[in-house]
Amino acid sequence: MKWLSVLPQQCILLMTCFLMALEAVPIDIDKTKVKGEGHVEGEKVENPDTGLYYDEYLRQVIDVLETDKHFREKLQTADIEEIKSGKLSRELDLVSHHVRTRLDELKRQEVARLRMLIKAKMDSVQDTGIDHQALLKQFEHLNHQNPDTFEPKDLDMLIKAATSDLENYDKTRHEEFKKYEMMKEHERREYLKTLDEEKRQREESKFEEMKKKHGDHPKVHHPGSKDQLKEVWEEADGLDPNEFDPKTFFKLHDVNNDGFLDEQELEALFTKELEKVYDPKNEEDDMVEMEEERLRMREHVMNEVDINKDRLVTLEEFLRATEKKEFLEPDSWETLDQQQLFTEDELKEFESHISQQEDELRKKAEDLQKQKEELQRQHDQLQAQKQELQQVVKQMEQKKLQQGNPPAGPAGELKFQPPGEHKVGDAPKHPAGGDQPLPPGHVQEPAARTDQVHP
Repeated sequence: MKWLSVLPQQCILLMTCFLMALEAVPIDIDKTKVKGEGHVEGEKVENPDTGLYYDEYLRQVIDVLETDKHFREKLQTADIEEIKSGKLSRELDLVSHHVRTRLDELKRQEVARLRMLIKAKMDSVQDTGIDHQALLKQFEHLNHQNPDTFEPKDLDMLIKAATSDLENYDKTRHEEFKKYEMMKEHERREYLKTLDEEKRQREESKFEEMKKKHGDHPKVHHPGSKDQLKEVWEEADGLDPNEFDPKTFFKLHDVNNDGFLDEQELEALFTKELEKVYDPKNEEDDMVEMEEERLRMREHVMNEVDINKDRLVTLEEFLRATEKKEFLEPDSWETLDQQQLFTEDELKEFESHISQQEDELRKKAEDLQKQKEELQRQHDQLQAQKQELQQVVKQMEQKKLQQGNPPAGPAGELKFQPPGEHKVGDAPKHPAGGDQPLPPGHVQEPAARTDQVHP
């Protein structure tokens, strides 16, 4: 179950307008000894979704800026502090007119997209009188006061927003995982309440047995230690463990050859360790927990190795970490099953919150049911009135028939002609012929008999 989003490959530099493919110095590696297919030179590496709601806009801005030679050169010589402080944003004034025009177009499209989202949200709650300009203030990755052109301030805001959001991304993932674990325990306890004593004991025994089975796994090496990296070198790369070389290891696992080990490249190093603990075929192993374990391992290595905290590991930082005592003699690594993920008080607070939400949903459901019943009552009342009116009309028609008056047609005309009356089209014709009717008061002479004998 992959509900945890994958972090971007370039969280600050490469995902905040410094996603520039720096060429790495090639090294001599016998690729025939390496298992699997390596990265093909010149092949474009697809970056994973950052999880940011403006991910597409961010990527499009980066792609456009990459086409400007001047900006690209400035970027390659800038350090992380210059980028985060906004100094690099001022270089936007020097890019080509074509690039600025394309950036203007991207910003107008993004503003239109945000306005569409706002309208859709407001329409869902049947709100009227939307002030799009005021609501755009909630989006901090662009300058809403100027919705038409892309200025240095826009680049600065985009960099700072992405940096801040990505720095908080891991924290948010941890919080979501904690809620996930508490919900699992809450649902388990609620299920136990529905069972009788005998079944409840069986379920409890099964639960404890599964916990024990999950915890029975081989030793997990400390992430980033020599033992852990040598295991990858030997089992994943297919190389001789006695020939382990940190510099070669770094170059080999810098998949996109950009000179850094980014977060995804680091997380890929922990797959062998995670497979010791988690197997998707086992009922007792939760794949959501495996992704949380991977995230914890990557965070730990970043904290130990990433000196300048730019969320990217350079070759220099990596080699320096291999010289530390912790690299050769690390502490034991505690997996999630060996830790307390939440306290009983935290679970009670969570359950209280769940109960409050359920009460609110129940109340909304009751209100909707009352509205439904009221609408049904009004419908039934209207149907009764309709039937009553139809009955009255029917009685009136019957009364007219009893009085000798013919019932009227739909347009008020008589449905039949009484005896002695003629229709308008049947008026007596003029004796001289033609279609002209006789004048008023004229009495038509009887027609001559055909059998009469004239003298």
